[in-house]
Amino acid sequence: LMTGAPDVLLSLCTHQQSADGAQPLDRAYWEAAITRYASEGLRTVAAAWKRVPKAIDSLDHADLRENMVLLGLACMMDPPRPEAVAAIDDCQQAGIRVKMITGDHQETAMAIGKMLGISNSDKALTGRDLEHMSDSELAEAARQYDIFARTSPEHKLRLVKALAASGEVVGMTGDGVNDAPALKQASVGIAMGIKGTEVTKEAADMILADDNFATIAAAVKEGRRVYDNLIKTILFIMPTCLAQGLLIIIAILMGNLLPLTPVQILWMNMATSATLSFGLAFEAAEANVMRRPPRDVSASVMDGYAVWRMLFVGLLISVSAFVLEAWLQTRGYEPEFIRTVLLQTLVTAQWVYMLNCRSTNSFSLDSGMLKNRGIWLVSGVLVVLQALIIYLPLMNTLFGTRPLPFKYWVIAFIVGAAIFIIVELEKQLTRRWRRA
Repeated sequence: LMTGAPDVLLSLCTHQQSADGAQPLDRAYWEAAITRYASEGLRTVAAAWKRVPKAIDSLDHADLRENMVLLGLACMMDPPRPEAVAAIDDCQQAGIRVKMITGDHQETAMAIGKMLGISNSDKALTGRDLEHMSDSELAEAARQYDIFARTSPEHKLRLVKALAASGEVVGMTGDGVNDAPALKQASVGIAMGIKGTEVTKEAADMILADDNFATIAAAVKEGRRVYDNLIKTILFIMPTCLAQGLLIIIAILMGNLLPLTPVQILWMNMATSATLSFGLAFEAAEANVMRRPPRDVSASVMDGYAVWRMLFVGLLISVSAFVLEAWLQTRGYEPEFIRTVLLQTLVTAQWVYMLNCRSTNSFSLDSGMLKNRGIWLVSGVLVVLQALIIYLPLMNTLFGTRPLPFKYWVIAFIVGAAIFIIVELEKQLTRRWRRA
């Protein structure tokens, strides 16, 4: 008795089973049946048998090449999960091209590809087609086609190499021992955690714990969210640090009163950088995170726009502080009081600029802000810290601060609000530049 791929068994059979015994094989009938069932997305297994005159002790390939009788076909379907269909659609909209490399019949692979919504699933290449291609031809076929059927482990490895050689970032999934070379070769090898063998898991970079393709799409979304929040944090920290440095440098060069003492600068760094940037880490993914192409892996984090934002916001905050300092000096306030007002203003300015950094494209004050508990937590901590350094006598002595009337909290907030509006306008004016 023998079971296997229908097209393989068909080439070994000379007869077919009927109610009246073995009859000559009607090859055209069976080939049409195989194609029909495969086009419906069914996986098909054929069965055949051969009567031997006596018991045998060994079996080799030569024993199967004559007098095999085809018994029939068994057809089955493993329907795609609904979440997998949605995940593939998300990936394709995110600029991730999904390809199917399978050992199934060509028609079966194309039918399943259509069910899954894989683009370009109306045509496919087989492993036999790939064997006759040169490396350059294979590289072109790997980019052009998305369905590859009747493939072997060697074909999978060649396809991964061809895509990687074309400059693509390749993620490969697999569960069998034979998939290990391709997983090792891929930029990111993803092994199945449930069905995957230990060899596959060792060769992979990641293990998919639930064997669900939708989890890969979710991981891509989370990865983009983390990267976006990292960029937001950098765009928050760099300009605010530049503003603090400019305050001291310009004051020294001009021979003016130092806007802040060294210990006050250290306090501000501790109170803002250690709290406000923490709030940006909890930002949810932006609405278009899975509707944009993958980023260029060779692109620098500090691109031209990042340098512009650092200079623009750094100068904006420092100039605001100098204008406020000049306004206070004309009214005869003591240096310690002026420094306290400037400290509160700079902290407030950094807080509102943190809100600017929540979104790189759209208006920052949206409904998502209410859902980010991290921002509200760090904002509350920041208010408490500022109240301690301004109103606690011990802190006044240690940091050289003075208690402030409530109106100076309002003044600091007005300055911060002005900075917030200017930066939001800058977002709109530089949108085309950032897209380019």
